[in-house]
Amino acid sequence: MRFAVVGTPGDRRVTLFRDAVLARGLAEPYVIAWRDVLAGRELEAPEGALLRVDSPGEDPRADALLRGPGEPARVGGGAAWYRAFTAGLERVAAIPGVRLLGDVGEIGVMFDKRRCHAVLSGAGVPVPEGFAAGSYEELRDGMATRRWARVFVKPAHGSSASGVIAFQAHAGRIHAVTSATWTDGAWCNSLRVRTITDEAQAQRLVDFLAPDGLHVEQWFPKAASGGRAFDLRVVTVAGRPTHAVVRTSRSPMTNLHLGGTRGDLETVRGRAGLWERVLEAAAKAAGCFPNSLSTGVDVMVGSDWRSVAVAEVNAFGDLLPGLGDFSGHGRDTYAEQVEAVLTTWT
Repeated sequence: MRFAVVGTPGDRRVTLFRDAVLARGLAEPYVIAWRDVLAGRELEAPEGALLRVDSPGEDPRADALLRGPGEPARVGGGAAWYRAFTAGLERVAAIPGVRLLGDVGEIGVMFDKRRCHAVLSGAGVPVPEGFAAGSYEELRDGMATRRWARVFVKPAHGSSASGVIAFQAHAGRIHAVTSATWTDGAWCNSLRVRTITDEAQAQRLVDFLAPDGLHVEQWFPKAASGGRAFDLRVVTVAGRPTHAVVRTSRSPMTNLHLGGTRGDLETVRGRAGLWERVLEAAAKAAGCFPNSLSTGVDVMVGSDWRSVAVAEVNAFGDLLPGLGDFSGHGRDTYAEQVEAVLTTWT
């Protein structure tokens, strides 16, 4: 048995998956660079290889092929990124003689927040209500029509909270929390969230992002512990929740790279019935993508400590180093996937 990976050589994800494969005594995985996929070069892999599609990672050359030349930290360009990315996925699917471990069509849906939200909602997965907006004016009109004072504004094709805005409007004032900042004449991502209270500046950001498509969700009040709001990233393998991490933050964004910290999982597991509802929501979300070996499901716990809702489903959401599985086998997310492929995944 031989594995192959579409990813960025040297990227942590590729390295961790390689380590999991080698730990089972299997051959070194064959790596296909995303930059080769996106540049239109001829692609090949060992005959019969099990092909894992991973993230393009933080490769400036791949980013330039996806969005065009520019600062990799810039915000925006999601529509161009998505077109190039899905075209690349189709090229990967056409590699002869391989078996894909992730359905490229399902990956495409997970990278379109509007389509993903519709799929989840249609399957009865608990999700916040949402609508699409094409401008700041449509955002404000949509909020007014629904009588929503607080929303999350998400670029349709963004990831890692790039361009996401936690937006509030009340009594003629606005409050927008985001990691996007205006630097040297461009909107760029920062590792620190900031608050915008000037409506003209907030409007400029929203209208800059809007041409790529915006998905707006009603604010879901999250539970808090120790003065920090939290949610969970639940990794599923072969449709089954296997790993989870609590992400806590004093800001609306709980992403660990934006200052969020890992919390105590027992905070959730110790609440009667809550842990079961979290796992059920994650499994139901993963069930919408039955041909994907793994997903990363972001599950929010309501401020009532009873309700749950799914915020995102991530095709490449398994980068949780050092985290063991629920079953106590000590397998990380990558070892769990290798185990599933060798035993139960069909």
